[in-house]
Amino acid sequence: MNEFKRIPPEQAQALREQGAVVVDVRDPATFAALHISGSKHLDNHSLHAFIQAADLDAPTVVVCYHGNSSQGAAAYLISQGFSDVYSMDGGFELWRTTYPAETAQDTAE
Repeated sequence: MNEFKRIPPEQAQALREQGAVVVDVRDPATFAALHISGSKHLDNHSLHAFIQAADLDAPTVVVCYHGNSSQGAAAYLISQGFSDVYSMDGGFELWRTTYPAETAQDTAE
């Protein structure tokens, strides 16, 4: 796959259940307050380490606030060699109304 795919929360949830990596590119405080259970926060500080440790062939779902910033981040991951990347349409805001039980808070950063 040379490009990322845009997917709805339902497809993101199905990928997540199959073991896809979910990365959240929202700001650290917002991520800590509430995020998709099991997701990883990704920002300029953690990006390099994430890429170095990642399985580039593992399905990776990128999430932001509303589904816009995640598209740029997904395209960047593709440019770094990731082969199976998705941007979730509607972002975390749509996720939390669709799957409210599938969210978590950080107790320690």
